[in-house]
Amino acid sequence: MAAEKLAQAAQALGVEIKVETQGSIGAENVLTDNDVRDADGIIIASDKDVDRSRFVGKRVLAVGVAEGIHHPERLIEQVRSAPVYRPGGGGTAAEPVSGGGKERSIAYKALMNGVSYMIPFVVVGGLLIAISLAIGGHATPDGLVIPKDSFWMDVNNIGVIGFKLMVPILSGYIAYAIGDRPALVPGMIGGWIANDGSLYHSEAGAGFIGAIVTGFLAGYLVLWIKKVRVPKFVRPIMPIIVIPIVATTALGLFFIHVIGQPISWVFEHLTSWLGGMTGTSAILLGAILGLMIAFDMGGPVNKTAFLFGAGLIATGNMTVMGMCAAAIPVMPLGQGLATLMRRKLYSEQERETGMASLFMGMFGISEGAIPFAAARPAQVIPANILGGAVAGAIAGMAGVTDAVPHGGPIVAVLGAVGGVPMFFLAVAVGTAVTALTTNALIDIRERRNRGGGVGVLVPGGVPVSVPVPPAVAVPVPVPVAAGGVPGGGVASAADVPAPVAPVPEQVLSGYLTGQTVKVRLSAGDKDAAIREMAAMLATTGKVADLDGLVRAAFAREEQGTTGLGEEIAIPHAKTDAVTAPIVGFARSDEGVEWGSLDGTKARLIFMITVPEAAAGDEHLRILAMLSRKLMDSGFRERLLGAADEAEVLRVLGEVE
Repeated sequence: MAAEKLAQAAQALGVEIKVETQGSIGAENVLTDNDVRDADGIIIASDKDVDRSRFVGKRVLAVGVAEGIHHPERLIEQVRSAPVYRPGGGGTAAEPVSGGGKERSIAYKALMNGVSYMIPFVVVGGLLIAISLAIGGHATPDGLVIPKDSFWMDVNNIGVIGFKLMVPILSGYIAYAIGDRPALVPGMIGGWIANDGSLYHSEAGAGFIGAIVTGFLAGYLVLWIKKVRVPKFVRPIMPIIVIPIVATTALGLFFIHVIGQPISWVFEHLTSWLGGMTGTSAILLGAILGLMIAFDMGGPVNKTAFLFGAGLIATGNMTVMGMCAAAIPVMPLGQGLATLMRRKLYSEQERETGMASLFMGMFGISEGAIPFAAARPAQVIPANILGGAVAGAIAGMAGVTDAVPHGGPIVAVLGAVGGVPMFFLAVAVGTAVTALTTNALIDIRERRNRGGGVGVLVPGGVPVSVPVPPAVAVPVPVPVAAGGVPGGGVASAADVPAPVAPVPEQVLSGYLTGQTVKVRLSAGDKDAAIREMAAMLATTGKVADLDGLVRAAFAREEQGTTGLGEEIAIPHAKTDAVTAPIVGFARSDEGVEWGSLDGTKARLIFMITVPEAAAGDEHLRILAMLSRKLMDSGFRERLLGAADEAEVLRVLGEVE
């Protein structure tokens, strides 16, 4: 989506752009060395870390994927004044280059890196297990059992290996995104330890939450070790021997002896606590068990509830397992349904994972929701908990039973569930609650993340890096070859001496006249400058509501500065306070502080106003015309040196 939106915006602005995407099938439309060399700038729209070593010496603007989707024109405008990228460190965690504070944090990108590598293991492992259970499994008092030495047991074992690997993969690639290759081994081994509770005397491992913890610990531990000064002769073996061994040993022992003990304690005390609740309300107990099942999907809290329910089957109490069985499929089904309900909220890779999650949910494989929970824990985990609690409460109220230690629709189909209609009702309601809550929370987050700064239209050509999302897709750089200039580059007005021309009555397609030019702006601050220029535009008779125009311009500034750098600002407003497009120009001798990225005060100020009906193409066309000329330093110098309004009009007459 980000790649498509950027391409559309570039076409509207008359800019050549090439977008490289890195999705679930790898990199496509890859930028060549020539593409990067000829590009005027690079936009990286990604929620993951992107290796910027290719872009040294180029202007680089890095933002989140949402910015590429919602504000592509603004990014293309802003990249002109973006800072030139200089490497500030090694590895993928190179010096960040941000665009108005919209770039994701290193921690978030590291998490997304781990999730994107984990997803194939979840999908392959989960689907193989589900297929083997569906075709080769039989309902027994011990759960769904596949005969030993059968073909389907072999398929199941392969799937189990995929599931065992997914947690260390998550941890390892989180660590890798932070500390580069030396962090991969400690991250993966740490994740394996986190998932194997037997190493720290717990019946349940720490699951994906523990893997996230070990991933970050390994990554930052490696970064710290890298800073230690060592003799020169030791440096060559530091990244391949010393750092991996030291970090792996330290992290492993720390988790086993420090973090593992609390996990074991939680497991034991939760089991005792649940045992004391068996005489309480079935609705309350069902809600609590459903909440626990949904919380960490394989971690100590989930396993406590599951093993508690499974243990009571032998005593003849099958209602507790019935509550758990109804909650078990809610998370994968709910997350899969959420991707179907609001497809635009999710990347292509997330939608593909959602389909697999739906399939896994049918077979009671709650791990199908882990990629979503790991990528958006603040939105997904609360939604999972709420849906699981609702499903468990409904099953408890209806007295649903389950005779096998397994969950999901598959156990009902195989005849292990008592109260089948209410079981399916509990699953359906819990799934709907999870899906609706997830999308609502993501909507809230997206609204908070929107907004941002303004920038400068990029002339001739602009490279742009655009990755495809994830929790999900991998980011991608995108260059743009310059247009119309042999060998690349941007044509400059300084290349051809301009002939002396008569003073035009109007310029910029007739939107700017001598009536809307002021060579000496009186205002000393941004708000006063906008008011002064709006009053000047009102003299044309095309401003129906002066106060409304000022409010619209102020509202635009609140989204992000329109200071483009190079002593230029282009405040603009799309509002019905004007009856026709108008452009004004003012020059400030002292300069006005406009919050430009390069720190310069604005001396050349253009104000563009268009009615809402003409906001789209006309607004962008005017910006495009201006930006092409404003990139020419000679053109800017002529504007600054123009003696009067007539001379300003003569210079602006060069804009086509």
